[in-house]
Amino acid sequence: MSAPAQTAPERAGRVVLVTGGSRGIGLGCARRFQALGDRVAVTYKTAPPAELAGDGPHTVDLLPVPCDVRDPAQVESAFAAVEEALGTVEVLVANAGVTQDTLLLRMGEDAWNEVIDTNLTGVYRVVRRGLKSMVRAHRGRIVLVSSVVAFFGSPGQVNYGAAKAGLVGLARSLAREVGSRDITVNVVAPGVVDTDMIASLGEQRVEQLLALVPLGRRASPADVAGAVAFLASDDAAYITGAVLPVDGGLAMGM
Repeated sequence: MSAPAQTAPERAGRVVLVTGGSRGIGLGCARRFQALGDRVAVTYKTAPPAELAGDGPHTVDLLPVPCDVRDPAQVESAFAAVEEALGTVEVLVANAGVTQDTLLLRMGEDAWNEVIDTNLTGVYRVVRRGLKSMVRAHRGRIVLVSSVVAFFGSPGQVNYGAAKAGLVGLARSLAREVGSRDITVNVVAPGVVDTDMIASLGEQRVEQLLALVPLGRRASPADVAGAVAFLASDDAAYITGAVLPVDGGLAMGM
């Protein structure tokens, strides 16, 4: 008798870390990876929302970790906590971000520095820390959350646009550094997404932007999460250094 056919073992859930994952796009990404069977941790700056604190339906296998990405010590502590609880990070989604909107002539250095330090330098910190285990393992997926503002521009968001544009250069340079280790580095560039951050622009500005969106609607966090999950999947194993717009056609691939 011939030996029974061997079946490939099911892939165990990966360890995923989403920075800024307590709400909006970040929480949408965390939920998507959780639904795929991954073990997911999210960072938060002040306090996790109720559903991450244990009072809602999305708490299973979701680990909330405090972290201000402007503080290298907190970044190190966050990774250490995730590694102890779940294992080494295999998928990193750098999503944490802030806005301090005002016209450039009114923009003080504090507003500039906070946005650059959080949205660009903070990404450098978490990616640099996350790469350590990925390089040793010869595998990994890194997805940076940029913005359509990096390509389309937006008055009052010079600091935000500069930081989000910087992520493209970071990703493409890093993709060339670590590609030989089977680590991919890609960027998602959301447009008008139904989040608190977009709401802070004011309804008039949001409506102006929506008038330029061919699909004629706001994205949901789940729309962006689908793109992030794809870039972290095996189906995207040969994609690196790419920018994937999730903007309903607003920037048309600028």
